[in-house]
Amino acid sequence: MSNTTNIHSLAEAQKGPAEKLLDLVLGASAHLWHNRPGLDVGGTWHAKRGAKKDVIARGAPVSPGLFVPAAERLYAQLLDIYALNAELMARFASYALAETEWRDLKVACAALMLVQPHAGQPIKDEGGSVAFHDDDYRAVGEAMALFYEKKSTRMLTPKAVLRIAELLETPAIAELNRVAGFSDPGSKKPQLGRWKRAATRWLALREKNLPMLQGLVKAGYKETIKNIARKAGYRPEGAAFFEILGWKQKQAAGGHRQIGLSNLVLQKRERFDGLSEAEICEAIVTQKLSHKDVVGRLPKDVGLTPAIMVALLPSLSDRDLRMLTPTLEELGLMTEPEIRRRWEKAIAEATDQRALNIAKNVQSKELRTKLEEASDNAAKKAVAEAAAEQPVDVMFLIDKSGSMEGAIDKSKEALSRILAGFPAEHVHIATFDTTGTVLKPKAPTRAAVQHMLGSIKAGGGTVHAAALRVLHQAGVRIPASRQLIVIVVGDEAGEDGGQLARAFGEYGYAVAAIAMLVNVSTTRGTTVQSCARALGVPYSEVQIDQFEDPYQVPRVLRALLEAPKLGPGVAAQSGWLERVLATPILTLPS
Repeated sequence: MSNTTNIHSLAEAQKGPAEKLLDLVLGASAHLWHNRPGLDVGGTWHAKRGAKKDVIARGAPVSPGLFVPAAERLYAQLLDIYALNAELMARFASYALAETEWRDLKVACAALMLVQPHAGQPIKDEGGSVAFHDDDYRAVGEAMALFYEKKSTRMLTPKAVLRIAELLETPAIAELNRVAGFSDPGSKKPQLGRWKRAATRWLALREKNLPMLQGLVKAGYKETIKNIARKAGYRPEGAAFFEILGWKQKQAAGGHRQIGLSNLVLQKRERFDGLSEAEICEAIVTQKLSHKDVVGRLPKDVGLTPAIMVALLPSLSDRDLRMLTPTLEELGLMTEPEIRRRWEKAIAEATDQRALNIAKNVQSKELRTKLEEASDNAAKKAVAEAAAEQPVDVMFLIDKSGSMEGAIDKSKEALSRILAGFPAEHVHIATFDTTGTVLKPKAPTRAAVQHMLGSIKAGGGTVHAAALRVLHQAGVRIPASRQLIVIVVGDEAGEDGGQLARAFGEYGYAVAAIAMLVNVSTTRGTTVQSCARALGVPYSEVQIDQFEDPYQVPRVLRALLEAPKLGPGVAAQSGWLERVLATPILTLPS
């Protein structure tokens, strides 16, 4: 009899802050802001361009900008963690800034920390004297906004600093803060906490260092900085602030302004109209202009030429080069040896799988293959990072039973994005229904994985242990020096979890942790999580749809390989969680 139920995961009442934190990392949308038109399909954002007909039919159009359903879900999860353990939330916010490149998570964490009520208030004793001061976790939000490290990709951009306020001003988020008790229930204004103070200090630091301010303007942040200044009510110390921003001033209605009202020498970003291609290239080189700063200034009769693109190359990051692959191809620059070498290096350094989307817009089959290689490299880096401290073998058990009819293709696509990340000698793959089949890709690439999975069809009953049997028969043994991580792909509708746990023991597989890639066509079971509890090992799960997000794949892989234990009375044990707990809580720069 199959062990099926409508239970989707561990009961919420049994989850502590550590489990909820892992749920957030494994299940939250990577993006809150989108710069292109989209579709809202049941609270999930899809790109409008290139969407399938069924997605278009089910989706409601949404404009570019903040996707509120995703923002509301993420912020609510952070609030939930904060309510259970405020210190853990402070450490996680600090970890998010220092250890991740998840930009929108940083914005959401900073927003929450700036408005939560632990603000260093004096706590008085019975006699009315100050006994001590409360923790000041609002300072964490301030420190996140003010963190600066030259050429770092971890610090908040000007756009992110502004988005903190925009997020807090969003009605759905403001309501969550009111319900949490972070603001006056009767107030109609959204709670911004210390955002204005943090933004004012952020602006003042850049006004004191004018080359830094000029660099941000060249990078295309002029209007963003103006908006931060307006929202924060910033009062500059000198006219140079307005001059660099090209910001003409007029007297306020109250007549209180004194700086920047006269004799301003505004620095305007002039168009390149009337300049030849050579003159534009010279301006790019001498002024060290960026791609973003140049594109909008090009005359229509010149446009973006190969020579101009070459002049811009020194300003492009590896990420820029990957994203601009279609442009480089169209301009005929991918055949230039120096450019090709830089591009190949960018492919090798990929940390996300966005290249899979870019590959759809190039003509050359060779370039598409190389972009897919960038996706493989991102997965390999994530796996290597997760396994750096403890060598691991990973066993993938893929459900192809009849209950997976209609869902098996999602399993194939998700696996094609992640399997190439694992060293061939340390990954063991088998499908199962009532019998098992061992699979081996011909090469450690996405294309080879897709070829390997291509013939899988759904059908038959569900016995997870059948996969263990054929792997053991094929000679798969895990040395005691390596940890075994088991990742099951399917709907969990199978034999009793205790029975599966016994099968692991019978075949000599000492499991260190189990993860579930949930892909449900009809009914969800509990076989795998019940097995994990019977074995007393860490368990985690992620919905298969999360692997559609190119930024989410690497972070999910890292988290899956280091999952905490679940269950009432069981302490969370996770290398990943330990790193979060060991992260020093951010403090304000002196």
